[in-house]
Formats: sequence, C-alpha cells, structure tokens
Amino acid sequence: MMYRFIYNLLIHLFSPALLALLYWPKKGKPGFGKRWPEHLGLVPAPTQQNPVWLHAVSVGEMVAATPLIKAIKAKYPGLPILVTTTTRTGADQADKLGELIEHRYAPLDFPWAVKLFLRRINPRALLIMETELWPNWLAACGRKQLPVMVLNARLSARSADKYKRFHGIFRLLSANISHIACQHRDDADRFANLGLSREKLSMTGSIKFDIDYDDEVRRQGQALREQLGTQRPVWIAASTHEGEDEQLLAAHRILLKSQPQALLILVPRHPQRFDQVAELVTRQGFTLNRRTETTTAAPSQVYLGDTMGELPAMLAAADVAFVGGSLIERGGHNLLEPAALGKPVLTGPSTFNFSDISHQLIEAGGARVITNDGELAHQLETLLDSPEQAIQMGAQALSVVKANQGALTRTLSAIKSQLAL
Repeated sequence: MMYRFIYNLLIHLFSPALLALLYWPKKGKPGFGKRWPEHLGLVPAPTQQNPVWLHAVSVGEMVAATPLIKAIKAKYPGLPILVTTTTRTGADQADKLGELIEHRYAPLDFPWAVKLFLRRINPRALLIMETELWPNWLAACGRKQLPVMVLNARLSARSADKYKRFHGIFRLLSANISHIACQHRDDADRFANLGLSREKLSMTGSIKFDIDYDDEVRRQGQALREQLGTQRPVWIAASTHEGEDEQLLAAHRILLKSQPQALLILVPRHPQRFDQVAELVTRQGFTLNRRTETTTAAPSQVYLGDTMGELPAMLAAADVAFVGGSLIERGGHNLLEPAALGKPVLTGPSTFNFSDISHQLIEAGGARVITNDGELAHQLETLLDSPEQAIQMGAQALSVVKANQGALTRTLSAIKSQLAL
C-alpha cells in the first residue's frame, strides 16, 4: 500500500510534465485530435459488450499483436476485441485491422482514469503485449477479478536488476498478473528469480518469429525497386535514431567511392524526425529524394522513407538491411523484419532488446555486427560486390525465422486456457 501511495502521489505531482511530453506539438508528430480525452478514461463504450482488452503501446507492439489478433478472430470469430494504444502511430497501425477490432486510446495510469475506463469498457480480460505493466491498471483489474495475461513477454537482465533493487514494486505489479507467456527461457528464469510462481509462467517463443509477409508486400517492394533502379546497389537503414544518421551517412559516403551508383534508403524510427533527417542529408551534400515528394529516386544518393507503414516494402526493395537503434545505446529494433524477407542483416552492437534473436541470427550467419561507419561501409562493399554471398546470408537469416515459428499457436493455447474460451 505504501508503494502505491507514493507512486500515485508522484504521478500526480509530475502529471503536468507527463502530459506535456505526450501532447506537446512537434513538427511531424501526429496529434490526437478530439480523441485526447480517451487518455483520461473518457472513452466511448464499445459496440460489443464485454470485449477482450488487448494493449499494445505503440507501433512495434501493434505489429507483433496483429497476427495474434487475426488468429484469435479466426478461431473465435464472435469474440469482441478492443485494442488500446498509447501513441497515435500505434493507433494508425491498429486502424489497418479494420472491423476485426475496436480501438481506443489507453488510459494513463491515474487511478480515477483507469476506473472510468474499466467502467465504460467492461472487459472480460486484459492481454498486455510485451511487459507494459502499470500499477493502477493491474490493481483495478485485480479488484474486478479480471484475468491479466502478459504476452510475448521479455525481461532483460538490466530490467530484472532494476526490479531487484525495488522488489516491493515488482511484487505490487505481479500480484494481479494471472499468467506471463515468455519469449524465451531466460525471460522466464528472470521472472521466476524475482519471485513469480513457475505456475504463472510459460515459454511460447516470440510471436515476432511468426511474421509472414504476403505476396503483396513483395510486389510493392519490386515496384519500388523498379522506381529506384534495378541495376544499382540499394541498401536500407531502418528505424534509425538521432546519433545514428550521421554514422550511416558517413558509411554511405565511403561506399559511394567504390560504388558511385549506390543508394541508401534511410528510414527514421519516429515521424517527427523526418524533416530533421532530410535537412541533415542535404546539409552533408548528398542528393535526396523523399518518398512523399517523388515517385523516382534514380538521380539521388539517398531516398528518405518519410511515410508510416511502408517499411516492409522498402525492406523488400533493398539488397542489404541495417537495423537501427543499435549504434547507440537503445537496444536495437526488430531484426526479424528484414530476415523474414530473406535479406542479409547488419546491426550495431546494442541489441539487448532482442538479444536472443540477434544471437540466433549471428550464429546462423544471417546477421553481422558492426561497430562504426568504417566497418559498416566494409560490410556493405563486401555484400554488394558479391550478390551470391548476400543471397546466401539472407537465406540463413530466413532459416532462423522459419525454425522458430509456432509461438502464435502456443500463445493461442495459453489464452484459451487462461480465459476459459
């Protein structure tokens, strides 16, 4: 009780800063429009009563949740699903599911907002994607005796160490969790070491391995490649962050000395950085085309992917893929997206968010780690000079994806058991 009192005191004291962070307008950052009160629990009632509430905080979690939602609806077509996201970009991703779901913005973790949200939605259970745990959410669900499952869960060694230092907070969080479906044994062991009963833990694997791009993505990728130029080497830097773009452009500058026709598809992680990155590219003297402004990139050296939802097609159009968030201490992003398209994968050294995935890809020869722009340029030159080597490396990456698939089926089984469907 003391931890909850202190927590609630702090979130109310710091609420102006938290709200400013969420709502403060930034160039390129999509707003919430008239739907912002939903974050305070002021949500419209669902059209179907007693839905399963599934929470996916933003784009990455929503992408992982999409095949699961489709599988649930295929098996239980009459089961209503209400999806919440915190971010607008996550909401845009959810909208692609159309009538399979209803979408609302998630309540912020104020006790009164959560109470109001639950009263209006009246869910039968809460499914949380990837360890997005909020004390007041869990406490309110516990009081209503709602099953709470954490799906595709991971717990890094760093996060586990933090929970150990504040073990009372973890007990507060875990008391109202019915079941955690972990990605890997290491994740389950860390949860168990923190005191969670093994009966509440299962290992399902990562749903992200069950990624399955349809033929339409490949057709879109081929069409884009024809626009970019089929005879020129093309590499992509996906989901990049501030502090990485300069290194990637430096590597591209080196590459252009040996392959002057090479093209870099540069895709920043966050839309509010699109204009900033465009200015950086032109300031450094590269010729630039933007996805939103042109249909051809033949004359340019850099092609800026400044749209949302088109990353799979851009990955499909490239010969080699670098995945960002890894040349800085961000823990990296999902290496499986290019791997599932049979692309050779390059990553920086910071991959703690996907440590097991990166380890498997590296061990299989489907991914390589680079630490600076010089190493990146060297690997790009090697792979682009030797298409056969790139194709083989991409096939090895794809084989890792195929070998780990099945998490979706195991997760569905866990949901069926916990929710008594």
